[in-house]
Amino acid sequence: MTYQVTVQPSGRQFSCDEGETVLAAAIRAGVGLPYGCKNGACGSCKGKLVAGSITQGHHQERALSAAEAANGQALFCCAVPHGDLTIEAREVLGVGEFPIKKMPSRVAKLERVADDVTIVSLQLPANERMQYLAGQYIEFLLKDNKRRSYSMANAPYKDEQISLHIRHMPGGLFTDHVFNTMKERDILRFEGPLGTFFLREDSAKPMVMLASGTGFAPIKAIIEQAIHKGSERAIVLYWGGRRPKDLYMHALCEEWARTLPNFRYVPVISDALPEDNWNGRSGFVHRAVMEDLPDLSGYQVYACGAPIVVDSAKRDFVAQCQLPDDEFYADSFTSEADLA
Repeated sequence: MTYQVTVQPSGRQFSCDEGETVLAAAIRAGVGLPYGCKNGACGSCKGKLVAGSITQGHHQERALSAAEAANGQALFCCAVPHGDLTIEAREVLGVGEFPIKKMPSRVAKLERVADDVTIVSLQLPANERMQYLAGQYIEFLLKDNKRRSYSMANAPYKDEQISLHIRHMPGGLFTDHVFNTMKERDILRFEGPLGTFFLREDSAKPMVMLASGTGFAPIKAIIEQAIHKGSERAIVLYWGGRRPKDLYMHALCEEWARTLPNFRYVPVISDALPEDNWNGRSGFVHRAVMEDLPDLSGYQVYACGAPIVVDSAKRDFVAQCQLPDDEFYADSFTSEADLA
């Protein structure tokens, strides 16, 4: 059985098979509903159920509260319709521009850049390229139908290899393998490109890039893409970590700040130890943005990292800094614990 889903205010329609989630059907149809994790942890796909009924699958409370659900909100990544639906969601233009493919890849290089961060470079098959938007991610296809998502850290024009920044989560199914047993020339299968976090090139607004930890990966891709396109938009990057060593590509950011006329870099450390000899900004990274830019009404913000950082930034930027809600673009990095 097939149901019809109508999206307001655009009027776009797509079909959804029985037992299929609204988001999966939208992706299959090339309809750009916003999304991030696809597993009920980040809340990016939240929208309103205008007409019809659904079964709301397992999700994190922070992504959709009981009060929000009672008020007609839904997470479309884990919402299965009982019949035809009308939903309200902000569509993302351009997200269906490139085909989503399943591809094999070979591990070309493993580079340990911090105690708990490895850059994995993947080589695609000969004569194969994957088209994507800077900021999007891929999902590794693991045994038992499990998947793990990682953002591509290189801009699309640098597509000879795909670069991923992977943080070790001790006990994690995939990251234990990356840090303990993975070898160069290993074969990995993945699906992509995925996600609605990417550079909006149709705006001239100055941009705030906010990253925590390996949330720097898609931010790096977006900045590289802006540089490649010759963008004259002002960019300020705030990169936060617990200790200075967490800013594992600090030298690259400093180089951008030295050589790019419209680029500024602000590293922020929350838990420096005496031996770190840290003399820079300290505290929460999103608070540093608020101190420097109390009025964000004329900006776009791109934020990526731990859910608590992304959620706090959106809440405070919109409520206290006059950032328009629809100018906050985010990718919330859910951990393997969030996927359980």
